[in-house]
Amino acid sequence: MKTLVCVKPGELQYATADQPQPSRGMSIIKVKRVGICGTDLHAFDGTQPYFNYPRILGHELAGELVYVDGAQEFSSGDAVTFIPYISCGQCIACRRGITNACVRISVCGVHCDGGMAEYYTVPSSLLVHGDGLSLDTLALIEPLAIGAHAVSRAGITPGEHVLIIGAGPIGLGAMEIVRSVGGKVIMLDVNNERLRFCKEQLDVAYTINGNDDHVQEYLEAITNGEMPTVIMDATGNLNAINNAFRYMAHGARYILVGLQKGDISFNHPEFHKREATLMSSRNATRSDFEHVVALVKRKKFNPVKLITHRVRFEEVKDRFHEWLNPTSGAIKVMVEFG
Repeated sequence: MKTLVCVKPGELQYATADQPQPSRGMSIIKVKRVGICGTDLHAFDGTQPYFNYPRILGHELAGELVYVDGAQEFSSGDAVTFIPYISCGQCIACRRGITNACVRISVCGVHCDGGMAEYYTVPSSLLVHGDGLSLDTLALIEPLAIGAHAVSRAGITPGEHVLIIGAGPIGLGAMEIVRSVGGKVIMLDVNNERLRFCKEQLDVAYTINGNDDHVQEYLEAITNGEMPTVIMDATGNLNAINNAFRYMAHGARYILVGLQKGDISFNHPEFHKREATLMSSRNATRSDFEHVVALVKRKKFNPVKLITHRVRFEEVKDRFHEWLNPTSGAIKVMVEFG
């Protein structure tokens, strides 16, 4: 079968691998869709901190089961996605149900090879049923689940002003989940095209360009001088992360969803006087996946709106570099197989 390997930063190569064979407790998926995510792009440009090369990318996946063992509720021919975080089940995090932060976690497409291939083997315990959703939608469940997990961590209540920094797929997925629980979204990005997309395609009421000299004043005007009570960073950009400490209301929660390699810094007295809360949000749990599936089935939002580009698997190698350029307009690129 054909695979796509990130050999080193800036270099992708198609390769041939043996087709996976049936094994105990594992399922084989014929891959139909793979979403390109920020992790893939960061791996390509060498800024993904948990990454080793060479690596087959891809963990936002949808396809058709061609073999299943150990999951009675699934059958060959089912449309599925999967939870791409393999946890040990024994460490302190797993024993407390925090499998998304397992000490020995293996994230598909990061710590182990991902699904940018014609067939992919996954533990049957990680399968997620298609439940009648389209392949496009199923390939978007994982990034939406990341947003759902961040919203759960934040404990958002109806009416709260939530500043989301980064209008990429993760930020926009989080935005939809925030709106589903009654939060008032303010979207901040430095890309005017993405902000326009938020307004015109997703009906986001408040958008701000982070390069504007008056960000603080705009936030004060929107929140009646109180500032956002929840901030989510979905950029993984160090300057964006550090700057956002200035935008917190007293008693605010700041959730780091994006990831970067450096050390964050902030003014301790300003943080302390707010009795602010700083937390990270990593990956997602099965309950987050199930929550997103339920929301989509209830038509709370249409995730397919996030797809801005489509490409055949055979074209990915030559076009991948395009999506790193902000002028490409790429928000979610969907790779189609066969």
